[in-house]
Amino acid sequence: MIDRYSRPEMKFIWSESHKYELWLNVEIAVCEAWHRQGVIPLSEWELLRNSYYDPLRMNEIFEITRHDMTAFTRSITDHMGDEGRWIHFGITSNDVIDTAQNLQLKESVNIIRTALIELRNVVKLRSIEYKKTIMIGRTHGIHAEPITFGLKLANWWVELGRCIERLDLANKQISVGKISGAVGTYATLNPDIEKFTCETLGIEPDPISNQIVQRDRHAFLLSTFALIAASLEKFALEIRHLQRTEVREAEEPFGEGQTGSSAMPHKRNPELTERVCGIARLIRGNSITAMENVALWHERDISHSSAERIILPDSCLALDYIIDISKYVISGLKVFPENMLRNLKLTKGVVFSQRVLLALLDAGMSREDGYEIIQRNAHKSWDSQEEFRDNIENDISVTNVLTADDLDELFDYNYYLKYVESIFERINIERN
Repeated sequence: MIDRYSRPEMKFIWSESHKYELWLNVEIAVCEAWHRQGVIPLSEWELLRNSYYDPLRMNEIFEITRHDMTAFTRSITDHMGDEGRWIHFGITSNDVIDTAQNLQLKESVNIIRTALIELRNVVKLRSIEYKKTIMIGRTHGIHAEPITFGLKLANWWVELGRCIERLDLANKQISVGKISGAVGTYATLNPDIEKFTCETLGIEPDPISNQIVQRDRHAFLLSTFALIAASLEKFALEIRHLQRTEVREAEEPFGEGQTGSSAMPHKRNPELTERVCGIARLIRGNSITAMENVALWHERDISHSSAERIILPDSCLALDYIIDISKYVISGLKVFPENMLRNLKLTKGVVFSQRVLLALLDAGMSREDGYEIIQRNAHKSWDSQEEFRDNIENDISVTNVLTADDLDELFDYNYYLKYVESIFERINIERN
């Protein structure tokens, strides 16, 4: 991931230096396990616990061996005495690589989870702020019936809760290590070595593995990332629509001195939410690659390895980044209730069509007759820009059934707000 879209804490987790530190932690934990089983003498274990790798020497060796684990272990043992023989004793490369990589993923998920909670709290506050702010609901991009902006945001808040639930499950599935040898049989070590190593590192032993931790775990995590990104894209896309000039019901933050166009000084483009939508596509694409990494030859090939060097860090960095952007946008979102009300009235009252229809049916009219009457008058309002209520009041088939008082009650925007409090109570947004 390019620096522009990388936040420092996540960038550190996926740095080469941190990766190799985790490799070293795995190697030392395995040595301690061997010592506790009486294989490595205390005197040598005391030296091993202070092991370190030499990045410069590692690069030199890699140029010859073209194998990063061989280069890594030799960079440790080159400055050691006899105790160096215990480094990497009985284990294979992926015992270290997969275990350490899952530690990186666990650390990444913890950052993402915290960021999601922060985003959800921001959405909650804005939802409560605009709980009763009426606006038009849209289906197919067309005016439907009134809702409130707070309800729209409350939907997002609940969805983010589901995102966190899925992330917790994915985190549990990825928080495993394997120290089981070349093909997972423990032939050159024993399960207790794995158990102690994983406990020391703060993860669970994978109950069964071959040469690698099975990649359905990684695919599930990246699929979860993709789903979170899809939700963020949904929120961003909505804001982009609401920011359109002819709509202008909400607008993402626009900083002092910021420019929207090199040619048109007036422009204030929704570039942050557009960025969220674009990066969400990248994360979705990476999830497909992760799924394709599940099927490997026999006990393992390395067709997954090269792809994972890109998709794992990039997905973590990208998701972390767009969560942060989303939090900034929603916390600083400019909302224009007066424009929401203006747009609500744009269609001359046809939003009340269902209410009038139901009143006709309640008075005994057939659905077919009532629908035809309301549709005729509503389309007339659409086409001629006449007030829907005026058309209704001039239609004798309606006024024979409904009185002026009935219509006063039917043409009331507050009717659509009557269960807003109940919805907010049901989802417990104000008490969470």
